[in-house]
Amino acid sequence: MNNNQSGHRRLPFVWKLVGGMLLLILCFIASMKLGAEATSFRNVWLALTGGAQNDQTLILRELRLPRELAAMLIGAALSVSGAVMQGITRNPLADPGLLGLTSGANMMLALAFVFIPSLSVLGIMTACFVGAALGAALVIGLGSVRGGRLSPLRIVLAGAAASAFMYAISEGISIMFKISKDVSMWTAGGFIGTNWVQLQTIAPFIAVGLVAVPLLSSHLNILGLGEEVAAGLGQRLVWMKAILYVLVIMLTGASVALVGNLAFVGLMVPHMVRTFVGTDYRHIIPMSIVLGASFMLLAETLGRTINAPYETPVVAITAMLGLPFFLFVVHKGGRSFS
Repeated sequence: MNNNQSGHRRLPFVWKLVGGMLLLILCFIASMKLGAEATSFRNVWLALTGGAQNDQTLILRELRLPRELAAMLIGAALSVSGAVMQGITRNPLADPGLLGLTSGANMMLALAFVFIPSLSVLGIMTACFVGAALGAALVIGLGSVRGGRLSPLRIVLAGAAASAFMYAISEGISIMFKISKDVSMWTAGGFIGTNWVQLQTIAPFIAVGLVAVPLLSSHLNILGLGEEVAAGLGQRLVWMKAILYVLVIMLTGASVALVGNLAFVGLMVPHMVRTFVGTDYRHIIPMSIVLGASFMLLAETLGRTINAPYETPVVAITAMLGLPFFLFVVHKGGRSFS
């Protein structure tokens, strides 16, 4: 047993999860208190408990609270999606963006803006679901061309090609139909304008995914042993992969519908989680939910505070953190993945 593995076992996982939840609570309180107009802990408490209403509690309850809840949901959804994609493909570089899910959702969103301009929030989410499914199908189809084995390298190459193609279609549609402003507001990625109506429409879909994936985490452990071993252990590979892909598409589609494209979150968080909980997906998935939510709260709070009263796009913050991390994972060759 190496030192890394023994280190994972010194502290029971339940205590690590409790520590992660305490971190999430602290990030949530900080995100509610900090901003262009900082407020007191008392007003935060009144806003959360429905106490006496004043100008600040109204701002907190109607503007800031839905944003922070959305940040928690999106961070958890993208982190879990990334962990599942890495488990299915056995690829340390996999995340929803690299595998065509977000670019497919963006492409379908652009088409929906052109042909159904009065689309509701539920309609936008449905379009993103369909686009994410099409993106995944295109990547898998390209990766399997000529009957080749769907290796991690082929998936990444196919994902890069398909994502570039679908982003080009989105840009072409935006220019041709003069909807660049509408599309860019979504694809830029951010929580500006998030309200209770949007949150109530999309939250149930994300909640279903976040409940279902941990129940299937033991199957991800079996898939991680390789397809031949998994089949020998009685795993129904086609059905299990199909269910997991559907859950990832639901989580990613809902995320893109709410806040647009947030790159690298699904890549970074599962790798950070593995450094202190190991490679057991029964631990990776719940910890990814907690740390993904904490990470997105932190990024959203930084976006509101580092250049207040102006707002820095959250996608810029995640990209600045994600690109060096991506290069670090490439340099390591995914050794922490196994």
